Amino acid sequence: MRRLALASLTLLAALGGCHKQAAPAPQAQEAPTPAAAPAPAAPDMSLKGKPIPEAEIKNDQGATAKLSDLKGKPLLVNLWATWCVPCIKELPTLDALAARDAAKLQVIVVNEDLEGPRVVTPFLQKRPLKTLKPWMDTGNALMIPLKTASLPTTILYDANGREVWRVSRDMDWTSKEAAALLAQAG
Repeated sequence: MRRLALASLTLLAALGGCHKQAAPAPQAQEAPTPAAAPAPAAPDMSLKGKPIPEAEIKNDQGATAKLSDLKGKPLLVNLWATWCVPCIKELPTLDALAARDAAKLQVIVVNEDLEGPRVVTPFLQKRPLKTLKPWMDTGNALMIPLKTASLPTTILYDANGREVWRVSRDMDWTSKEAAALLAQAG
């Protein structure tokens, strides 16, 4: 049953998870109109207060660990994959955030590639992160209890390990929008 659930979740992530890579062709118009920037989507707060899952994954040292052991200061958890273009786009901003706010915020990136280090290590050698060290979730142990099937997904937990909000899209984590969201960590 667990294998069926895992296979279903993996299929859902592959089909509907990552944002599409190409924009649709523009429609013909009589006179071009300036495009207004879309308003950023509000974070999802429907699971506010839910504790960090007790799932075991591999930490940045390759040892079995739980994110729930990282209580004590706010924790930003980003789920990503090497095949997800929006995930790749936001990694440098997460790295910059981790370096800038290390004293007050833990930033953990959890890779969801099923092949783990075999694909992640060479990928990151081409795009080195200065501060972040990726954790690995090759069995999607987090995606199921987190009830998410899309990447990237970023979740903010307070210092007690309770969910504050989640964002299921890519974002510039060094922007004013991100700063306003991160201020909610308390």
